[in-house]
Amino acid sequence: MEKTPRKGGWGSLACCVLAIWAAQAFQSSSAQQLATHTQSERSIRGALAALHPSDGRAERKSQLQQYPYYVDFRARTAASYGHAFVWYGRRTDPKVEVAGLHPASESVIPYIFGHVVPVPSETGASYGDLDVQYLTASYRVYLTEADARRVFAYIKHLQETSPVWNAMTYNCTAFIGDIAKYMGLKTPITHLMYPENWVNDLRDLNGNRKTVQLVAERAQ
Repeated sequence: MEKTPRKGGWGSLACCVLAIWAAQAFQSSSAQQLATHTQSERSIRGALAALHPSDGRAERKSQLQQYPYYVDFRARTAASYGHAFVWYGRRTDPKVEVAGLHPASESVIPYIFGHVVPVPSETGASYGDLDVQYLTASYRVYLTEADARRVFAYIKHLQETSPVWNAMTYNCTAFIGDIAKYMGLKTPITHLMYPENWVNDLRDLNGNRKTVQLVAERAQ
C-alpha cells in the first residue's frame, strides 16, 4: 500500500525553524537593546554625578559647618608696587572686614618719606581694597568659630598697635605676615617683596591648604 505524502510536511518544518530563528534573533536584539539602554542610563547617572556629586556636596556642607569663618590674604595693584591686606569675616555674610597697613594720607608725600623714616599709618581699608578688578593675588583659608574669634581679636589688636608705616622695616606685607604667623602658617623669608609675589609664595609654602587650626598654646 503506497503511503500518501502529508501535505505541507517540509513547509511546516521550515516554518518551525524560521520561527525558532526569529525568536532567538528577537531575544538577542532585545538583550542588546537592554544592555545599550542600561549602559546609557549608567552614563547619564555618571554624568549627573560628576556635575552634582553628592559626596562633594556633603563635604562642602561639612566644611562650611566646621569652618564657617575665613581670612583672605590679598594683593592688589597700586600706583607703585602694589598693596597687601586681608579680608576676613563669616563665609555666609556678604559684609567684609578689611585690615592693612598703609600711610595715613591720600597724599603721595608721606609715602615717599616713608621709604626713609616711619610715617603715621592707617590699618583699615584703603582705596581699591574692595574692588575685584585691582586684585592680583589671593589666598583664603577657613577657620572654626573658636579660632576665628582669636584670630579676629589679634587682627584688631594689631591694628591698634601699628601706628607707623615704613617701606623697609614694617610695611603692608610685614603687617599681614604677622597675621599669618599667628595663624600658624609658613611665611616667606622676607617682607621686602612685591605684595603679589608675597601672597603667592604664602599660598605655595602652605601647599594651598584650605583650613587652619590654631595650635593648643594659642587657644589658651
